[in-house]
Amino acid sequence: MDSRFLGIPELTETPSVAVVVDVMRAYTVAAWAFARGADKIVLAESLDDALTLKARHPDWVALKDGAPTPGFDAVNSPGLLRSAHLGGRTVIQKTTAGTVGALAVKEAPLVLCAGFVVAEATAGLLRQHDCEDVTFVVTGEGGRAEEDLACAQYIAGRATGAEADATVFVRRAAESRAAAELREGVREGAHRDDVDLCLEVDRFPFAMIATPEDSLMVLRPCGVPASA
Repeated sequence: MDSRFLGIPELTETPSVAVVVDVMRAYTVAAWAFARGADKIVLAESLDDALTLKARHPDWVALKDGAPTPGFDAVNSPGLLRSAHLGGRTVIQKTTAGTVGALAVKEAPLVLCAGFVVAEATAGLLRQHDCEDVTFVVTGEGGRAEEDLACAQYIAGRATGAEADATVFVRRAAESRAAAELREGVREGAHRDDVDLCLEVDRFPFAMIATPEDSLMVLRPCGVPASA
């Protein structure tokens, strides 16, 4: 498998397969939302678009980065979301980097969204599709976020069948700027357990696929056979 690791600004063409990585915290949060029963996640283009969708669908759950904001039901924190009851609900998600990355590759035939919590399932789906050319979108810090790059490289290794030890990759993520900011309370709308939750490897047995549906980019979980 030929793997490329690009930041959002470096995406100059539509990839055949894209894996959009946001460890801290968009796609850790998305995985937790599905674990808490969410049916689907709509990836919003902007805060205004998210609020417009919420106004049209009052029963949908809108979440965003940062501190709680009128019109939004939740913030982008796995520690805060893990106790939510989302059975059958639709979630609207707008974040600074993760959702932007997925929307940047929305024309790709296959778009997966990932973090450490769904790493093996994501790698399994890439193996299942026998992907030859995969672009990993490193969403944070313009492509320089160490936690996202470490996770992307770990998934790439697992997708090729390599016996990659997660320890070194998780350590890189734990020592990243994003992890430090979350621990130190620099980022608003955070829970003290967010970093640890973002660094759990293979917490969930599903991958997450984003596809266009009725002019929206929609994320859904996808179970992957253990042998994939």
